[in-house]
Amino acid sequence: MRVLLTQSVRNTSLRCASLRCAMIGFAAACIALAGCESTQQRVSNKEDALAAAGFLVKPANTPQREDMLRRLPPDRFVQRAKDGTVDYVYADPLVCNCLYVGSQNAYNRLKEHEREQHLADEQQMTAELYSDAQWNWGAWGPWGAGWGFGPGWGW
Repeated sequence: MRVLLTQSVRNTSLRCASLRCAMIGFAAACIALAGCESTQQRVSNKEDALAAAGFLVKPANTPQREDMLRRLPPDRFVQRAKDGTVDYVYADPLVCNCLYVGSQNAYNRLKEHEREQHLADEQQMTAELYSDAQWNWGAWGPWGAGWGFGPGWGW
């Protein structure tokens, strides 16, 4: 009887451990998938901005182009200077398997758009942070030096 009880406890422990492992694996997969989705969304937003700024899409639709695309750093700008002009190349091997090619003017428009977007994001965040009249900062105690809310280290 004692042996059967011990085996039953071991089997139950193994099932619980297996279930825990499965749950941890599922949670890790969900987190990884969410991270991939947000990365892909960021890349997609970047590509929309590139197209709006005047960058041309050059698909890697031949083996030679695919090989050249793999040689470039992904999702980063590379400058190409030729005959006194500078072109900017943005390689996207993940979403569109293509290059975005733009002039100095297109690059400047893109950077201006990014600055405007950053400013708009900051304004939106500020509006969200201070929009609740019932919020009581004092309920959280002193914030400490460097946090901008009074002296001391708080907590």
